[in-house]
Amino acid sequence: MTYVEKITKKGTDYFLITLGALLYAVGTSFFNDPNNIAPGGITGAAIVLNRIVPIGTGVWFMIINIPILFLAIYKFGIRFTISTVYATSMISIFTDLLAKYCMRFAVYDVILGVIFGSVLVAVGIGITFKCHATTGGTDVIIKLLRQKYPHIKTGVLFLLSDVFVISFAGIVLKDIKVVLYSLLGVVITSYVIDFVLYGRDGAKLIYIISDKTDNISGRLLSELDVGATHIFGEGAYSGEKKKVILCAIKKRLSPLAEDIVREEDPDAFMIVSSASEIFGEGYKSYFDERI
Repeated sequence: MTYVEKITKKGTDYFLITLGALLYAVGTSFFNDPNNIAPGGITGAAIVLNRIVPIGTGVWFMIINIPILFLAIYKFGIRFTISTVYATSMISIFTDLLAKYCMRFAVYDVILGVIFGSVLVAVGIGITFKCHATTGGTDVIIKLLRQKYPHIKTGVLFLLSDVFVISFAGIVLKDIKVVLYSLLGVVITSYVIDFVLYGRDGAKLIYIISDKTDNISGRLLSELDVGATHIFGEGAYSGEKKKVILCAIKKRLSPLAEDIVREEDPDAFMIVSSASEIFGEGYKSYFDERI
């Protein structure tokens, strides 16, 4: 990668981080905060603390993040932390800046607040994570946990880490509805984060045992432009040797693949299972940094 390409990529990353911070702040200032929704994490804690000591939610967000950012420097190094400090600062600034326009643009409806606030915050987090930064707070803790437990998805870890903050919000605000709506918001957020980070990564893994494997494989390749692998198997009872087709395919193409098998060999034995993550050509790169 040339120097110009590196600068362009870095500029693009910081533009996206800024966009993510803005979306995060919009979700907080216009949807969550006005409706007393504490969406877990540092943002939820900042909203609750704002009710105790009425300084800006963005200021509280930054105050809580300071020791966590020092932890980030220690664990991930200054290179990683610079982008995180930038993201955290932008969220803090945008949150308090947008709060000034709260009366004009805020949505005072709890249901709409939960839905749109959670989605905007989650998209902001997802965009920032894709740029290999975090929005500070529990994001840093989540990134540490992801390194140790890579098999647990990011959204699930967020869901677990938010329980304490939501309970704290319920105690301080003395309203069970706050807890229930905040829990709903956390569930929405965790789902959207995984969608932004992993996309429609769920795919189908198909095994096809047939006497017409060559015809089926040929049509899969030519009509659907998907790869297929022949595995040589042997029947345990008959001892007959057969080709078995192994095919990883995106969900939207799975019904078409099943139609091809049905048309070529109605008696084919086919196993269709879900594949949560696919690495390789046409899917994710195994060498990309794990988020």
